[in-house]
Amino acid sequence: MHWRELEVWKLSHQMVLDVYKMTSSFPDHEKFRLTGQMCRAASSVPANIVEGNARYSRKEYIQFLVTARASLEETRYHGLLARDLQYIAPSDYDQFEAKAERISRMLNSFLSSLRAKGKSDT
Repeated sequence: MHWRELEVWKLSHQMVLDVYKMTSSFPDHEKFRLTGQMCRAASSVPANIVEGNARYSRKEYIQFLVTARASLEETRYHGLLARDLQYIAPSDYDQFEAKAERISRMLNSFLSSLRAKGKSDT
């Protein structure tokens, strides 16, 4: 399946767009700190899904999805930090976190599926 057809990619891409919009209102002094880190971590999620999908082995695909999951968790922490610094409203954080949790469940399910297929190949 092409990466653009993957629901987990679609949702993680939307999260990146949300993060870019959200961080645009952060204070200017955060441009090269939290804003940059949060945008890089968020964009790493769908980028790793894409790169893994382009690989020719299930093992590599799994590794890129594991990296995507780690980047998602980093993004979630940056969102929590932004909320605690009062850069985003609690309600906006709740929406962000709900989307991140959904992506996390999707990535975990996708990883489990790929790992199970690998076991059935042996």
